[in-house]
Amino acid sequence: MATTTEKAEPQVGIRLEPHQVIIRPLVTEKGMSRSTRYNAYTFEVSRIATKEDVKKAVESLFNVTVLDVRTQNRKGKPRRSRASKGSTRDWKKAIVKLHSEHRIDFF
Repeated sequence: MATTTEKAEPQVGIRLEPHQVIIRPLVTEKGMSRSTRYNAYTFEVSRIATKEDVKKAVESLFNVTVLDVRTQNRKGKPRRSRASKGSTRDWKKAIVKLHSEHRIDFF
């Protein structure tokens, strides 16, 4: 019996442009403290974006070198208005650590 060895082809998913990956920077007290102390910045990103997508998008949009990307899937909070119930949408958060020589100025 002859066996054939097939190489697994890389899966090609949806390709996102850098401006589609990063939705907005999260400018909070905790985030600003992180940026001054650890040179790490926080962004709201697309829910289908991977860590590699986020890294490439930040590097191309802000012209910086990214060392590390950490992501969190955040669940929407329940909300209520009189008799109707609902919730805010689920979203994804990315904390991006930059090389010590680089900075991003949001203001």
